[in-house]
Amino acid sequence: MKKLLIVAALLAGCTTTDTGRSPVQPPRTGVGPTQAELVNAGKNSDDVVTYGMGYNHNRYSPLNQINKSNVKRMVPVWNLSLQNDLGEQAQPLIYDGVMYVSNARWTYAIDAVTGRMIWRTPVNYDPNTPSVVCCGVSNKGVAIFEGKVFRTTLDAYVVALDMKTGKEVWKQKVAEWKEGYSLTVAPLIANGVLITGCSGAEFGARCFLDGWDPATGKKLWRLYTTAGPGEKGHETWEPRETYLHGGASTWITGSYDPELDLVYWGTGNAGPWSSEKRKGDNLYAASLLAIRPKTGEIVWYYQVAPNDIWDWDSWEIILGDIPVNGQKRKVAMHMSRNGFLYVLDRANGQLLSAQPYEKINWATHVDLKTGRPVESEQSKKLRAGETIEMWPSIRGAKNWPHAAFNPNTGLLYANTNHGYSTYRFLPHKPYQPGARYQNIQNIASPVKPDTLAGHMEAIDPMTGKAKWHAALRRNDRLGDARHRRRLAVHRQAQRGGHRGRCRRRQGSLVVQDRFRGERPADHLDEERQTIRHGALGHRRRGFRTARPARQPARRLGVDFRAVRSVTLNGSR
Repeated sequence: MKKLLIVAALLAGCTTTDTGRSPVQPPRTGVGPTQAELVNAGKNSDDVVTYGMGYNHNRYSPLNQINKSNVKRMVPVWNLSLQNDLGEQAQPLIYDGVMYVSNARWTYAIDAVTGRMIWRTPVNYDPNTPSVVCCGVSNKGVAIFEGKVFRTTLDAYVVALDMKTGKEVWKQKVAEWKEGYSLTVAPLIANGVLITGCSGAEFGARCFLDGWDPATGKKLWRLYTTAGPGEKGHETWEPRETYLHGGASTWITGSYDPELDLVYWGTGNAGPWSSEKRKGDNLYAASLLAIRPKTGEIVWYYQVAPNDIWDWDSWEIILGDIPVNGQKRKVAMHMSRNGFLYVLDRANGQLLSAQPYEKINWATHVDLKTGRPVESEQSKKLRAGETIEMWPSIRGAKNWPHAAFNPNTGLLYANTNHGYSTYRFLPHKPYQPGARYQNIQNIASPVKPDTLAGHMEAIDPMTGKAKWHAALRRNDRLGDARHRRRLAVHRQAQRGGHRGRCRRRQGSLVVQDRFRGERPADHLDEERQTIRHGALGHRRRGFRTARPARQPARRLGVDFRAVRSVTLNGSR
């Protein structure tokens, strides 16, 4: 069954919005959005024009029409098949009443009020391309700017489409997919520059960020995320040539501070995962980078896992202003896969806090003076060739599905994971183009129906402690968190997963809408060459809601800007 884009609104008993704004107007004819509109994205709730609902990636909305008193009455008002059975991961964007959404096969423009398809443009790639895709055939979304829609493709191209017609404006090859490269990342427009990342660390690729002229497709710069000869950090690769296949994917979209003119982008694991033939800190793998969008220059960096052997990708970087030692500080917050919650000064990269937010045993703590993790006895055993029970698992204490930040409460809202890996190195195998380059064996912790999979929780960034949490059961992939004033929303769509909504203050689960989904092939057991986490499959999806008794459904003038779409599945 093909995936559906499902938009939910409040029916039967919901009054009109209390935000005081006029109803949605017909699409305007101006060419946009402009750079000024992107800068104001987090302040203007009329449109959703950036990944993360604003450059700061807060995923916070001040709209309050949907709240904890009426959320249970949300029902679908339209749906549209996206003609794709490989999973949906993209965050839709909305501008002038038109929704732009992508997957691995298509790019769509949709009337956001009625669900009418305006145009659809296919993505054509070699059918063998998925053989070099780490963790699922997917796409994270589009960027929109000055009349164009920008996206990446599985076979490593960047494409610009006309917003009105969907016709191709330009297309540029980024890398050769047969060498292990793929692109699933949603592009970012920052200070007039289109920025894209790449995937490929599991296949021994040398990853990078690219800057493009959005008008013409001309490449402006490339920043490799494994430091090569003549670049600062090359001395951290030993032997020196290991940087060539050192990984450091850039597959999750970065955030941006227009005042500082800094883009913040996380990098993925080093390659191969085992460090038998790869010594040193290996910059800039498993790191947070602050770069200039016009040039790609690194202004500062912070490495969360020197000589990464655990698959500690660094991705989402949330910007906010929070009190630190009694003073308001402009910070970058990172809920790392490794179980630590990092808070850094976003102007200079100073580490302000690094506290665990889930169970960990790979490190004892992070030294705030050096910024380095202090590896535990478990990690020392792993480096010595032993098999260990590693907390968190390679799925991480939190995987890529996003957290949200409420600037009013100062809390992060996230789905966290609870599980371990039985983990060991395998004998080193030389790099081969297009072949997996990991040299590890991972076995996930046992799963039963009542197994604690993680939590939906509200977390203090400086302490890592939860103010409240709601337990999530089964080994489901946990989805993103989005925050709207007094309502926290999370989504999850793996093997009987549910999408629940939690009251912000108490954290009690108040409703569940059940979906069925497929699991992507996350990581291979290289010794047995079997997929440990399940291959892609086809399952039906359902969406059920209960209407209030004795209240017939009726369509109301619901502001579409107060609702968000449901997307399914997730991985790199």
